[in-house]
Amino acid sequence: MDISNETQTAFPNDASNPSSAEPTARRGVGTAIRELAETLILTLVVFLLIRFALPNFRIEGFSMEPNFHDGQYLFVNKLEYFFHPPERGDVVVFLPPNSTTRDFIKRIIGLPGERVEILDGVVFINGKKLDEPYPLTPGTYSLAPVLIGEDEYFVLGDNRNNSSDSHSWGTLPGKKMIGKAWISYWPPELMGFVPTFTFAAAK
Repeated sequence: MDISNETQTAFPNDASNPSSAEPTARRGVGTAIRELAETLILTLVVFLLIRFALPNFRIEGFSMEPNFHDGQYLFVNKLEYFFHPPERGDVVVFLPPNSTTRDFIKRIIGLPGERVEILDGVVFINGKKLDEPYPLTPGTYSLAPVLIGEDEYFVLGDNRNNSSDSHSWGTLPGKKMIGKAWISYWPPELMGFVPTFTFAAAK
């Protein structure tokens, strides 16, 4: 009996046979390419979702001193207000009614349906003084009572005398709001979540 012939017949697909190794190699390359493409597509989708939900914003100017500074970079949470309406004290990024080319950043002071008045820099909501727990540079101006309409907000900069805001151009329509300032990521010494202040204002 010829043992060598029996061995070849019993193991026709042995890895030592070049003709059987080639399809296996091609399948391995094809799998690797497919997995790489899937990874790249998933990475692109995640990147686009992040860019949509958390766009970045560069602060220009000094209207939000002493809390935010010229050249500081923030991530803006565009999904925040899908779950609940904007709240007093929120720092928001928006397109102001008097501009179509530049986003602004200010703090929400008055809510829909409220009456806002400013006397020598002191803010009153519905006739009662507003206790503002965040650091700010008070203004020196006064403003006659303003009734905030439905889906409108009264916003002010923290550096009151050096801010273009609701005291100069009126209330902010909700549809102009882009999102809530969420995370500071540059410069490194300012990295962290933007503080959220919760307080009971006069009704």
